[in-house]
Amino acid sequence: LIYSMAGSLWRQAIGSDEAVELTHPTGAYDYQPDVGPDGRAVVFSRYDGAAIELWRLDLRDGRERKLTTGGAVNVEPRLSPDGRRLAWVSTRGTGHFNLFMGEIGADGALRGARPLFGERKSAIDRYYYSPFDHALNPAWSPDGARIYFVGNPEVAWGTGDLWSASATDPNDRRKILSEETMWSARPEPAPDGRRLLFTSYHGRQWRQLWLTTPGGAAPMPLTFGEFDRSDARWSPDGKSVAYISNEHGNTELDVQTVIGGAVVPIGARVRRYKRPQARLTLDIRDERGRSTPARVTVMGADGRAQAPDEAWMRGEDAFDRARQPIETHYFHCPATCTLSVPAGEAKVTVQHGFRHLIWRGTATLAPGAARALTVLLAPNDLPAGFGDWRTADLHIHMNYGGHYRDTPERLAAQAEAEDLDVAYDLIVNKEERVPDVASFRSGPDPASDRDTLILHGQEFHTSFWGHVGLLGLSDHLLTPGFAAYRHTALASPYPHNGVVADLAHAQGALVGYVHPYDVEIDPAKAPALSHEFPADVAMGKVDYVEVMGFSDHKATAHVWYRLLNLGFRLPAGAGTDAMANYASLRGPVGLNRVFLDTGGGRDPAALIGALKAGRTFVSNGPLLGLELAGRHPGDTLTLKAPGEATYRIALRSPVAVDHLELVQNGAVVKRFDLTGERRDLDAAGNIDLQVGGWLVLRAWNDGPDPAVLDLYAYATTSPIYLRLPGGPPPALEDAAYFVAWMRRVIAAAEARDDYNSAEERRATLDYLTAALERYRALARGPRAAK
Repeated sequence: LIYSMAGSLWRQAIGSDEAVELTHPTGAYDYQPDVGPDGRAVVFSRYDGAAIELWRLDLRDGRERKLTTGGAVNVEPRLSPDGRRLAWVSTRGTGHFNLFMGEIGADGALRGARPLFGERKSAIDRYYYSPFDHALNPAWSPDGARIYFVGNPEVAWGTGDLWSASATDPNDRRKILSEETMWSARPEPAPDGRRLLFTSYHGRQWRQLWLTTPGGAAPMPLTFGEFDRSDARWSPDGKSVAYISNEHGNTELDVQTVIGGAVVPIGARVRRYKRPQARLTLDIRDERGRSTPARVTVMGADGRAQAPDEAWMRGEDAFDRARQPIETHYFHCPATCTLSVPAGEAKVTVQHGFRHLIWRGTATLAPGAARALTVLLAPNDLPAGFGDWRTADLHIHMNYGGHYRDTPERLAAQAEAEDLDVAYDLIVNKEERVPDVASFRSGPDPASDRDTLILHGQEFHTSFWGHVGLLGLSDHLLTPGFAAYRHTALASPYPHNGVVADLAHAQGALVGYVHPYDVEIDPAKAPALSHEFPADVAMGKVDYVEVMGFSDHKATAHVWYRLLNLGFRLPAGAGTDAMANYASLRGPVGLNRVFLDTGGGRDPAALIGALKAGRTFVSNGPLLGLELAGRHPGDTLTLKAPGEATYRIALRSPVAVDHLELVQNGAVVKRFDLTGERRDLDAAGNIDLQVGGWLVLRAWNDGPDPAVLDLYAYATTSPIYLRLPGGPPPALEDAAYFVAWMRRVIAAAEARDDYNSAEERRATLDYLTAALERYRALARGPRAAK
């Protein structure tokens, strides 16, 4: 076999435990090898942080040749049965995933690169994905006449169906099977051409290998199990398949006989590297000398990330190329871990949540040497008196279609390494399946311990109205869990989120809007606007909002401030929307977290109580303390007359902060000057309060920081509410803003023609109209609102 491991290509004989490294690029990573029919060369994809290009390796002399240029994404290269043609997936030209073809010359060069299909826009609207069709996962028929692939013409949601097309006539296309395939179908014809192997969950929660025929016969399963098998290839004689499995959590390579099902694990216990190696052991301890799990990044002398063999390597899903050449890669170390690294200087970064400083160091290792490195973490917590905090990530998906297989026990270990006290696993559908449905329970998961609490909630999916989080369901999940999926039997926009909130509240749960806004919303200019958040706030259905989540925090705060100005009490929550079993998609867990002042409690009731009361601040790094005349976030400060009130604030941050501000009723009323490393400040003084309303403390940065795996560093407290004679100032402009918003939502709801009944339509429009009338009353002034 030739396969990819740790960013290099390796060769290993089946039945042997010795693997030989074939490639080891500096500052780049190699993936997706495809071996030529004569065994003399392999084509593969190489990623360097700026692009993914195709390369060819001559297995006889080790020479490497670059096949594509131009800075596009080029992946999934597949050589034709005669080795003279190459099919692959590229974003070249359009930015969309399309099939490309080219010829491989006698000299190994690629010529005549061209798209197999022209760009096509689907005739129906799509859920999530681009309106332009994609084509991916190419594989050649044994005679080289056709290409099998996954395409999505007129597929409303998901990745698409199994297709085949003539390799010489792109107009000769045939759909083989309608099948939601979750980006991993990879259809593979058997050497005899009679069977087509592919990966599917096919009505189940996990992906396994299935067989159909080139004519699309009813699929039959080849493998079984409550885990994933994917990326399968046939052996040349058709008697075995090799595939990737996550049965034990991490990815592993197995070979299985087609008849009989005997499995041979491919374990590379002996590795022959192209570069001299050394062994590095990390021993991580906190300020008291206690062993402490943590998030670790190790950059080797080869310019590549390194990790222990058993670790889950992860990469951030976005980075600023002006600040670093490639994304940050990291793994979680259970306090002590050992890894093989290239000889030379290794750079080590260790992070343990936000209440410790980031540790950075280097280790110089000689070839064949072993070195132990002790990491001592320094505390960086807020001064006493601002709150008795428990940290929680309100929005994690334990499993969501990634290559790893997470469990509550492993999720607890991830949270502990991130210094996260509470992890809320929000059970949710991923297209047709709900991967974590079997984990649901109303109380703490048995994987919880004295340090880490694992709780299971739900995210209700409807992108028409907006996604909502349900925390603390006491009896059952709300099913089916999603609505308004166009072009399906669940197309109706009913239930709207107000109905969902009522069902959740009946179980004692809290309801919050999650990952709200990526851009500031202008109701007059937004191309489409159906987000129900303002309606549900007006109708008293919303208990918290993810001010920080998988969204733009400033854009979300822009809407949040307007609602606060209108007198709605809306606590700040935070959730990463981490897909905890992905190698690179929104993480790590606890990236966006809420600090809950529970008064010392750590049980679910104390957590829910603190969140509902607004005794919170949210952050992706900076820690904030706020006290106003003895009051803290969530409290109400009542003054008999306008005048000054004393404040006390504190900032502790693992990264430099650009702005630290007190914000009253949406306007900055006090800016604090940060000097030196701009990571900490204690300040006290007086602030003039002339009107009622609300006040928060916030910290934010103008741009990204490589140490914060998010758009930019940001933190904000929940409001302290201000009660003064005369009340808050009128917020007529804010009310008019939501009047315009609600009109757009109502128009979008009226335009839907897929309600299941006139009753559903009438109930939805009546609800939205009632919310509109509340904003209209607010727009007429305080007396009209009363």
